[in-house]
Amino acid sequence: MTTMRKILLAGLGLAVVAAAGMQDVRAQDVTYLLPAPKSLPAFGPWMVAQQRGYFKAEGLNVDFQIGKGGVDVAKQVGAGNAVIGGGIGDTSIIVRPNGVPVKTVALLGGGSLMQLVLNKDKGVKTVKDLKGKTITAMAYQDTTYFALLGMLATQGMTKNDVNAQAAGPVNVWKLFVAGEADAMAAVPEWTAQAMAAKMNIEVIPSDAHFKSMAQAIVAADDVIQKNPQLIQKLVRATLKGMKDIMDNPEGAAADYVKAVPEHSGNVPFIVASFKLYNQYVYPGQKTLGAVDESRLTALQDFYVKEGVIRDKTPVKDLYTNQFVQ
Repeated sequence: MTTMRKILLAGLGLAVVAAAGMQDVRAQDVTYLLPAPKSLPAFGPWMVAQQRGYFKAEGLNVDFQIGKGGVDVAKQVGAGNAVIGGGIGDTSIIVRPNGVPVKTVALLGGGSLMQLVLNKDKGVKTVKDLKGKTITAMAYQDTTYFALLGMLATQGMTKNDVNAQAAGPVNVWKLFVAGEADAMAAVPEWTAQAMAAKMNIEVIPSDAHFKSMAQAIVAADDVIQKNPQLIQKLVRATLKGMKDIMDNPEGAAADYVKAVPEHSGNVPFIVASFKLYNQYVYPGQKTLGAVDESRLTALQDFYVKEGVIRDKTPVKDLYTNQFVQ
């Protein structure tokens, strides 16, 4: 064997080893817990990021699993059963007093996830008009319901002044569209369903009365401390997916349905949902993904006042912006 051939083979061997090493890095498995089925347009940023290869570009192989709501996701993440998870900006407020060691590491938007949608044909046009009326919400322990209580409180009303029904994630909008409820505590895709039904509606974002929060990414204190690079990669990829929806909802919707084929025949609905997220939820952050501490503080104060939680947590223990700067 010639000297040159030996050099070439040695170089080829090193290249194979290097490629194998790179493959190992790219194949790092991460379990990402979502609080509800990933087929919901609410999880567009995650699905777009997955479809466009943003997680793979960070060297990650992300496996999305489904939890039983944001609180359950936080408990699983806090227990180390998943590296990271999805919740709402107030999730850490609710679980931290119960010893669940998680923080918000990114907030997907400067607005509120919830909109109050009113059926104007039933004579309901303002929050005050809801007295004695039927309102559907997903659940009594869901953030959208807490946001409803906050909106009522700004008008001197309580849950006792309305007929609030916990209808679940499908019936919350189906009952409203069927005319069996006067209003619904909605998220953008449910608002899009009412619009698709050509209803005569009034949409009041929670922000207009009560500063509830958007979806959030949560991680455990231990992982934040010991493996911040991993959290940084996950946050960066997810925020890229969100930014793509903000910049081009039509293009993002086309890739979203590739990741979620069950929506392949309903692209206009996905586009409409993404545009509503762009209108009501995603805007308003000076730094994409950053948590507003004053807003988080006010929200925690409200939850204590309403008895949702008994004890306050030092607000700086509830979040970190280190991964979005």
